[in-house]
Amino acid sequence: MKALETFSAFIGKYFAVWVMLIAVIAYLAPTPFLGLGQYITILLGVVMFGMGLTLKASDFKLVLTKPLPVLIGIIAQFTIMPLTALAIAYILQLPSELAAGLVLLGSVPGGTASNVMVYLAKGNVPLSITMTSVSTLLAPILTPLLLLLLAGQWMPVDAKSMFMSIIQVIIVPIALGILVRKFLPTVVDKSISIVPLISVFAIIIIVSAVVSGNQDKIASAGLLVFFAVFLHNGAGLLLGYYAGKLCGLSLQDQRAISIEVGMQNSGLGVALAAAHFGPLAALPSTFGAVWHNISGPILATYWSKRPVDNVEVEKATSTITQKA
Repeated sequence: MKALETFSAFIGKYFAVWVMLIAVIAYLAPTPFLGLGQYITILLGVVMFGMGLTLKASDFKLVLTKPLPVLIGIIAQFTIMPLTALAIAYILQLPSELAAGLVLLGSVPGGTASNVMVYLAKGNVPLSITMTSVSTLLAPILTPLLLLLLAGQWMPVDAKSMFMSIIQVIIVPIALGILVRKFLPTVVDKSISIVPLISVFAIIIIVSAVVSGNQDKIASAGLLVFFAVFLHNGAGLLLGYYAGKLCGLSLQDQRAISIEVGMQNSGLGVALAAAHFGPLAALPSTFGAVWHNISGPILATYWSKRPVDNVEVEKATSTITQKA
């Protein structure tokens, strides 16, 4: 078991490398991966089940004790990312399917990897965890609504169908994970360290399925899509930081909001795009799965070398240790 835990930590540490590697392999030799597309929804459910296993009531404590940073962060999450996606789609004159896919990437909640990035960046980890949890629970309502308002000009949006998809893919697995943790806490505590391994493999398979199924489209539009995702992610990180700064939040809060806003749940974006918009619309989220896990560690490493209040760092370290 110890060896498996070590292996899980190793795989999780170099997550971005594995994602890039499998994306290249699936692009150069797509045939072995072509049948994996039918499992995307199931695999994302596995990832969300793992998230549910890690959630505790304390993860929502800040909503009651310090609601302002959470409120600012959630508003920033669901305004900055979809609106900048809309602006970039117009500026770059993206084809309809790609434009809708980029707005979709901007309308999904924050990704779970952001919590670790905030920890490494010496940010406010409790705020990061709360933002991820709250934004994920709000996704069934806000994601379809945002797409209906912003992406309906490019692709037909069935908000009701998308709502049900998010409930099935996100909320149900998370709820099951919470229930398993509640009734089998000892089992969960013993096995929780290998959850990142399972999640990484699930996301790797999702990426390989989308890349292999869109090899020709990536060849023709890949550079444009990557540039759009690069701009979108950079805008999220920058504007998320200044949203906290302009509202007078602490440096730790600013870092947490920046990373939470900038790093999206790209796996959910892939699943929703493939199910509701078509395979080409899944490309922005596929590229996001790669780039977000490169830009996040880069920014976290930069901030880790910048001093912050030691008391806040100790609190963050304590929180992330309890989560692990």
